[in-house]
Amino acid sequence: MHDSRFFPAPSPVSLVEAASLTEATLVRGDPAALITGAAPVDAASAGDLTFLDNPKYVRALAATGASAILCSARYLDRVPERVAVLQTTEPYRAYARYLAAAFPGALRPAGVFEGDAGIAGTVHPSAQIEDGVRVEPGAIVGARVEIGRGSVVAAGAVIGAGVAVGRDCYIGANVCLQHALLGNRVIIHPGAQIGQDGFGFAMHPSGHRKVAQIGRVIIQDDVEIGANTTIDRGANRDTVIGEGTKIDNQVQIGHNVEIGRHCVLVAQVGISGSAKLGDYVAIGGQSGVNGHVTIGDGAQIAAVSVVHGDVPAGARWGGVPARPVTEWFREMTALRNLGKKGRSQNESEQ
Repeated sequence: MHDSRFFPAPSPVSLVEAASLTEATLVRGDPAALITGAAPVDAASAGDLTFLDNPKYVRALAATGASAILCSARYLDRVPERVAVLQTTEPYRAYARYLAAAFPGALRPAGVFEGDAGIAGTVHPSAQIEDGVRVEPGAIVGARVEIGRGSVVAAGAVIGAGVAVGRDCYIGANVCLQHALLGNRVIIHPGAQIGQDGFGFAMHPSGHRKVAQIGRVIIQDDVEIGANTTIDRGANRDTVIGEGTKIDNQVQIGHNVEIGRHCVLVAQVGISGSAKLGDYVAIGGQSGVNGHVTIGDGAQIAAVSVVHGDVPAGARWGGVPARPVTEWFREMTALRNLGKKGRSQNESEQ
């Protein structure tokens, strides 16, 4: 729920203006009626814009208190007459457009220390800081660091020697950033640890010898990295995070991993060293990817899966071990039927 303590109330907009913002078509309702906020379909009240994209929430339509709803044509006849309708083929994306216009401050973290902190942290004399950078109290910027204009280094963050941070980036509170080169508009949420040693040891019965990790982490433009995620620097080549990729909280990415452009990694995913992901790969939460495997462009991995071999481009895999979802579903159905048959036989013998 929106709380003006954290995000100021948005300026009211008419339904016509809301339709323009969301790139939707107003098919029902007073064009001059005002939208003053946004809320989920089951929690909305007068003045709120809501949306329906998941059939699971159709049952909540009858009781919604929203003034207007973004939905596709398939649900028009289910929306109460009192609710204005903005029709769109992509309700959730349309809702995101409204939120971006109504609450611009929620799109990018603003830092911990309110106001213009300027350079309030500890900055090494050799660091090169462009105009318009904020370094909040308690942050540390090391030797030879480069930070582009418009970037924010939040309280308690540590940027190690030689790191380069592009323009309009956000380095969250208590982030530790080492051996890394960042592009522009990168967002790193609090507690992320990037550029530390990869897990590399030459194992031997007499003891395990540590292998020096001499690579970097390359993070391209428009990447977002969630809280408490860890990304190891490369061992003998670079760890690379491609342009536009979005990484959730508590994800582990091993050394030498290459992640393509516009990938999505959901919470608690683990990517082992030297794995390679193509562009637009999506991996569901709590899944693991074995080292040295390749996942092709556009492939999707279901949540709680284990990928131990290469995945073709465009494939949809799931399970432990992961395999094509049609095969996985068929096996699960067969096992379920086998279990039912076994129970029936036991009951007939009793």
